[in-house]
Amino acid sequence: MSETAGNAAAGQAVPPAATPAATKAGGTETARPVPFRGGGFAPRPVGMIGLGVFVALIAFWEFGSRTGFISQLVLPAPSEAFEAFRQLVETGMLWKHLSASLTRLITGWLGGTLLGVTFGLLIGLFSIARAGLQPIVSALFPVPKIALLPLFVIWFGIGEGSKVAVILFGTFFPTVISTFGGVDNVDRNLVRMGQSFGLSWFSIVRKIIIPGALPAILSGFRISAAIAIVLLVAAEMIAAEFGIGAYILLAGSLMATDQLVAGVAVLSLMGLTFAWVIGRAERFFLRWRV
Repeated sequence: MSETAGNAAAGQAVPPAATPAATKAGGTETARPVPFRGGGFAPRPVGMIGLGVFVALIAFWEFGSRTGFISQLVLPAPSEAFEAFRQLVETGMLWKHLSASLTRLITGWLGGTLLGVTFGLLIGLFSIARAGLQPIVSALFPVPKIALLPLFVIWFGIGEGSKVAVILFGTFFPTVISTFGGVDNVDRNLVRMGQSFGLSWFSIVRKIIIPGALPAILSGFRISAAIAIVLLVAAEMIAAEFGIGAYILLAGSLMATDQLVAGVAVLSLMGLTFAWVIGRAERFFLRWRV
């Protein structure tokens, strides 16, 4: 008795026989292309959908402001905010405010991320550093950095030092956490493989640990950049003559909501620029990731 007949006699389900993909008239099998299904949930660009959604929101906002559905006192029309932005460009004040903000932002963010990556690697690679530094990072990370701004003013003065310091302090902690988290998540089988091939400790760190931790580190850069912009605005609202935060504070004091929205739009463009730069860095450094 064959195995199929035995299974049928025992009451078990008999699997159906494999059928060819396609057959000709004479019963000869022919090859049929099978669609590729191994995309791995990889994201793909989908045209201009993002831009279309943005334009639709702006159009709805403009329509609501012109018809009275949205009060002009609460939220000015996008056309009025654009006019305020145009005047800011024509008077040359945009470049003064923008240059002051970018100088503080880039200086503080670069300092915070460089220190964060350094200390994050120390915590991820050395047990003594992890035992000594991780509790401090865990204790200070939840503290609102804006609440410490008066303390930074006392320490570094009311000038540029306190503004840069609060941005540096705020971007340091998310970078540290993302860095040693990325190191911890590197596949230890890859490390063991490198040790089996006789790679030195430095080579394992350079060729396995750091490339494996880069996705988490770059994601931490995105978070720290957003935090840096928030802290920039807060710092510039304290005794700053120039800067986007100072411009927004002055517009709010004068109830000039069109200028206020224009300043917020500039901050949004700064955030988009940071995200674009970090995205290009991800494409360059993560070419190995399919």
